[in-house]
Amino acid sequence: MKTPYLITFPKLGDPAIGYISVGEAGKTLPFPVARTFWTYFTPESIVRGRHAHHVTEQILIAVAGRIIVTTEMPDGEIQNFVLDSPHVGLFVPANAWHTMQYSHTAVQLVFASTPYDEQDYIRKYEDFRRIWGEVQDPQQEPQQGQ
Repeated sequence: MKTPYLITFPKLGDPAIGYISVGEAGKTLPFPVARTFWTYFTPESIVRGRHAHHVTEQILIAVAGRIIVTTEMPDGEIQNFVLDSPHVGLFVPANAWHTMQYSHTAVQLVFASTPYDEQDYIRKYEDFRRIWGEVQDPQQEPQQGQ
């Protein structure tokens, strides 16, 4: 099962001229990008996300400001990530429940592996636990009748 991890994009340039970072499918991006969106001017008191996906994988990047991302895996493992550098992104697999909290100046860029489809979203935490909790651990013995 895939788990969240940080991706460091190339940081080309220097302080005198500025920087450029590049993401390429099959190289720094682990999937072809089917959708791109960004969030901004999110009040610091708001927690966004609160969902998982059936299929969609994402890369979250704080191109400005700071974003605190919390992920929870089906086995209950919780990780916290602080995104505050525009050349570092977070890979979020489909099976990860995730929330984001932003500094007021944060601008989040998201690369998604699929086009938007409301049916792909798991918006209730109980459904996330039920759906992804049903995934069998390959180390477990099959249940009788399987």
